[in-house]
Amino acid sequence: MNEPWNLHFFQRHPDDDRHRSVPARDFLDGLSDKVVAEILAVLDAVSEAPPPAFSGGGKWEAMHGEMAGFYEVRVRGAGMNHRLFCLLERHADDLGGPSIVAIDGLTKPKRSAADSRDYRRAIRLRAEFVLRRTVLP
Repeated sequence: MNEPWNLHFFQRHPDDDRHRSVPARDFLDGLSDKVVAEILAVLDAVSEAPPPAFSGGGKWEAMHGEMAGFYEVRVRGAGMNHRLFCLLERHADDLGGPSIVAIDGLTKPKRSAADSRDYRRAIRLRAEFVLRRTVLP
């Protein structure tokens, strides 16, 4: 049996954000308790599977195009779609072993495309993470 993967939240470095914000946690703070609980349950299930063996069932999906390399937790609630963008770090000794790193998120109306600004922000944050590798457990 495989060991569960670690879960981390990317924390911005003080050179990039003097407040050291945690974008994925900030995103979750803006959601209802019910939606947050469902997102966290998906993350827990993915980490336990672990990710390479997890069949998404529509709630955990690899992203494509400009967002290739990200995986997203997909949850619906309050008439909206909520997405949490994550990275898989398979060889992450500096993170305590294989890890899922939550980077950022977005909320959008059902059956609508995401705003490209949200994607660009997530891509910028991923670049910061790759450079600095700062996380919270």
